[in-house]
Amino acid sequence: MSHSKPGMETTINLSRHVEKALITNVLTEKGHAQAKSLAAVLGDTKITAIYSPDLVCNLDTARPLAKHVKIDITTVSSKSYPSDVVTKMLTEHSGGVVLWVGNTSNLSDIYSQLGGEGEEPNNYGNLIFMKIKDQGPPEIIKTTYGP
Repeated sequence: MSHSKPGMETTINLSRHVEKALITNVLTEKGHAQAKSLAAVLGDTKITAIYSPDLVCNLDTARPLAKHVKIDITTVSSKSYPSDVVTKMLTEHSGGVVLWVGNTSNLSDIYSQLGGEGEEPNNYGNLIFMKIKDQGPPEIIKTTYGP
């Protein structure tokens, strides 16, 4: 289980990319509506960083929020190890509010490394808020967004 820096609490939000076309990986009409909904849900949460693999569907999921909060998306190689992503989020943004827009291939690992138990956010529209403290288990809220 990973923790924030001493005396800090970091909120990490985990979401899978939104609905996409199977062959092209381009967002569907419903996916675009879901991405806008994610921006509406997280737009006032004082997001300090947005992380995404370098995949079109993930980046297009994160763009409406990035535009709304006026920050760049930190793009991570889709071949990166989830442990490297967790370390980067907790060291470079300790005390902040971070969004990871992931895939089924990395969400499970990141969720587990942060101390999450039970169902991961592997369905379109799932969102998990995790308060990562400097010790002990995280506080977790699971919810959904979008049409």
